[in-house]
Amino acid sequence: MNRPNRSVWMALAVICLVGALVAAWLLARGPMPSEGRTSHVDPASAEAPPFLGQALAGEPAGARPEDPKFARMRARMVEEDLRGPGRAIRSAKVLEVMAHVPRHEFVPESLRYRAYADHPLPIGHDQTISQPYIVALMTELVEPTAKGRALDVGTGSGYQAAVLAEICKEVYSIEIVKPLAEEARERLGSLGYKNVTVRHGDGYRGWPEKAPFDVIIVAAAPDHVPQPLVDQLAPGGKLVIPVGRSYQQLLVIERDQQGKVHRRPNIAVMFVPMTGEAQQLRQ
Repeated sequence: MNRPNRSVWMALAVICLVGALVAAWLLARGPMPSEGRTSHVDPASAEAPPFLGQALAGEPAGARPEDPKFARMRARMVEEDLRGPGRAIRSAKVLEVMAHVPRHEFVPESLRYRAYADHPLPIGHDQTISQPYIVALMTELVEPTAKGRALDVGTGSGYQAAVLAEICKEVYSIEIVKPLAEEARERLGSLGYKNVTVRHGDGYRGWPEKAPFDVIIVAAAPDHVPQPLVDQLAPGGKLVIPVGRSYQQLLVIERDQQGKVHRRPNIAVMFVPMTGEAQQLRQ
């Protein structure tokens, strides 16, 4: 082989060796970002977000992330304040709902850390949200069912309406303080309670267009039982209402299947006075 040919072959050998080394380096390094490597998550295996306000008997509520501490606080509330000695709520259905409804969503932001303590809390406009035990007790006393229609007098922030909505097919709620009615309507809607209708008005005369009701719960105290509410009870329906002035007592009023009305007292309570027509008719 002459010298020029030898030089050419040596150059080709060097080029081949360099090419092989580069190829080996690229294979060891893996693909560049520009090569389009993507990650894939199987939708079926992706973790679903937690839910609040999931209606047990009505329409499912919207998804909303929740701080786990609130679930722990609710569990403590149920075990200590609702099941505890002297506070024996026996209805499994009511206990399940109370452990599920996010009470912290129904109190002012500054009071959320106290949302699951067993006492009333202010919600503005000189109104309060009832303590959890009283809400559970009143709900248990009226024995709501999945096919029932409920009337909630005194919407407040909407907590009692939410509790009823978890059980009943339909809930109609009346609030005399217009800003509270509007806020409750928006809050309940944002939590997904599609089976609740809220309106601004005086609850003394109930909601005749939607009567009769299987359940009526009143969260303000007149000094007498409003007859329109009794008249709007369906056969087998129950009304629970605080009655009195300085001393108030919770009354359970039931219309039996024959139409006869029965009344029985329950515990002593303290609610804000019922305003509007009830205030005008104070006896």
